[in-house]
Amino acid sequence: MNKRDTTSSLSRSHRRAILLVIASHLLAPAVAMPAGDPESRNAGPVAVNGVFPNLTVMAKGIGSDSEAGIGALIPWADKLWAVGYVAHINGSGLGLYEISEDMTMRRHPASVTGTFANRMPHWPSGQAFIGPHAIDPNGNVRTIEALKNYRLTATVAHLTDPKNKVYFLGMEGRFWQVDVHTLEAEKLCDLVTELDLPAGSKPHFKGAFSAAGRVVVANNTYDENEFLDKRRAGRLAEWDGKRWTVIEDNPFIGVGGGGGPGYGGTTIFATGWNKSSVILRVFNNGKWSRYLLPKASHRWDHTWNTEWMRIRHAQTERFLMDVHGMFYDLPAIAYQGKVWAVRPICTHLRVVPDFCHWRGMFVMASDQIDHDEGQPQSGLWFGSIDDLWKMGKPAGWGGPWRQTEVAKGQVSDPFLMTGFDKKVLHLAHDQERNIDFTIEVDFLGNGSWSHYKTVSVSAQNKYEHHEFPDAFSAHWVRLKVHSDCKATAYFFYN
Repeated sequence: MNKRDTTSSLSRSHRRAILLVIASHLLAPAVAMPAGDPESRNAGPVAVNGVFPNLTVMAKGIGSDSEAGIGALIPWADKLWAVGYVAHINGSGLGLYEISEDMTMRRHPASVTGTFANRMPHWPSGQAFIGPHAIDPNGNVRTIEALKNYRLTATVAHLTDPKNKVYFLGMEGRFWQVDVHTLEAEKLCDLVTELDLPAGSKPHFKGAFSAAGRVVVANNTYDENEFLDKRRAGRLAEWDGKRWTVIEDNPFIGVGGGGGPGYGGTTIFATGWNKSSVILRVFNNGKWSRYLLPKASHRWDHTWNTEWMRIRHAQTERFLMDVHGMFYDLPAIAYQGKVWAVRPICTHLRVVPDFCHWRGMFVMASDQIDHDEGQPQSGLWFGSIDDLWKMGKPAGWGGPWRQTEVAKGQVSDPFLMTGFDKKVLHLAHDQERNIDFTIEVDFLGNGSWSHYKTVSVSAQNKYEHHEFPDAFSAHWVRLKVHSDCKATAYFFYN
């Protein structure tokens, strides 16, 4: 007698019952067990909307009356590594954390409590640098003893010996090179002196990037002195290995880039701001260009309120830019030296010191509660990168001129126009004669400007506004005036 498969001898109703039981187990939602339940040991960590409460960085005890932020993230050695930070190195109990695939976290024994927000994979030596630590491919951690008591904000590739050395930037303007093998640090310069920061201003160097034969650094010093044009202590500067050059004296914070000779030339992006707009500087084909973006909020208009707004790889060959409360999709390359693919994704109030991908998830760090609200603490968010589009709809304001002295025929910097629904332009001047403002648009994004409209602002009213038609858009918009005046040109996007 031929043997038959056991399941085939079961009745159709029995097979259906078995399948229903299997399906119910596969599709049942995860439920957090009460702490006293004997099955709770197998329930796994609790997660709520992408947040795992057990993955929280906390400052504890007297002396930790500070921030408890997560300054940098890096996937390495099969884990996700995070480094916490406190303000002014004032606190205890934070440091270096390793997160495993089962979503558990431990504070590493080599942890150092400090103010750290730097990270860099160094493939020639097979190490990841994060905070004052170097991590090998097996997860072994070494500490750069000479730097652990400094506020470290960036680690970037070395210009002349990239296999054996890296650069470190400190918030107070110190600039070191570190041997990746011995971890010996050598101070190269003090950027407060090199970049001629005004006396009395507090340096706040937050970002750096190295490419195209230069190191680019950003200092975001900004308070009411800058707002009132009494001082200019912000800096975007570059170093060719011999000499430092100031590119712009507004506050800058994020620096990043990508591409290369085979991708239309190495491109470097830097973000800063003034009292009217976000500033985007782009280096490509040997020169810097300048663009303007709207602000989604004024809550970032101060040195201390910025917390490492980043330009990072979102995924392979794709960039994300976070600046002044708005995420942007950013191209990794720039053809013809032009940036045409910038588009807003969402507005938000979250402080995002870093973000990355790990095990298929998009991860955002945070700086959430300081001592004013209780015990300082911050967590991580895990989700899909497409979830960013579910946050606040893109909206903002800004413009090229805010009560600015403008000369006849002067053309403004390009201001971003694409990606917003409703658009209105406000125009004003201070003259006792009519002033004509010409609006030009670049809908291709390659610098080919077309005349859109000329708006005459009367001497009597000194103000007009123009509402763009619904669905009207171009990549960039710019203006020029036909007479000398103190002009305001401000866009509101809703």
